[in-house]
Amino acid sequence: MIAALTPLLYSLGPAAVLLVMAVIFAETGLLVGFFLPGDSLLFIAGALVASHVVDVPFWVFAAGVLVAAITGDQVGYLIGRRFGPRVFSRDASRLFASSHAEKAQAFFERHGPKAVILARFLPVVRTFVPVVAGIGRMPYRRFVAYNVIGGAVWSVGMAAAGLYFGTIPFVAHHIEIITIGLASLSLIPAAVAVVRHRRQRNGRADGERDADDSLLELSATGAGVTVDPPVEQQPG
Repeated sequence: MIAALTPLLYSLGPAAVLLVMAVIFAETGLLVGFFLPGDSLLFIAGALVASHVVDVPFWVFAAGVLVAAITGDQVGYLIGRRFGPRVFSRDASRLFASSHAEKAQAFFERHGPKAVILARFLPVVRTFVPVVAGIGRMPYRRFVAYNVIGGAVWSVGMAAAGLYFGTIPFVAHHIEIITIGLASLSLIPAAVAVVRHRRQRNGRADGERDADDSLLELSATGAGVTVDPPVEQQPG
């Protein structure tokens, strides 16, 4: 994905900031956002701002991605809070179960602040953590506070790292080749993710675990918490 987005950053000029903002928002505000390359996009865009390929002041770029990051997580939280009870009212759900809602609530009561902040730096996990936080009914004000902290550290930090990288003379003189190289390297974790997804899908087909177990385990594992799978009752 980043390999396709990088040429657009060159062609759009200052409007590239809007593209980066849209991707950052979608990554955490939409459930399909885990396919989007937030980390690498922020870094590469920061380097392009430094080299004036994207000719905007850094503070404008930083403010834009910060707003997008915070807003995306807020939308994810509200989606989980608004639609969670409706999903759990069904007898069977392909995504969540009522037992997982209870586990999510307990998880965020114990680890909420740390999970919301650290999840920013974990691809895929950061897409689902805000939704699970909303489903788990994490207090809204508490979520907002740690969302702002995590969003600021992640978005501005990654952009600033790219900005510094772009000021290195060798990088500045070879910015196009280097950014294309970075974009190509980003395809490696994407390929790994595809392989893992296929293995998990095959495992589900064999009855190893359902999608709801997979989703909650993904979020909890990324935050450093192990979620035990449901225990089947043996017939007495």
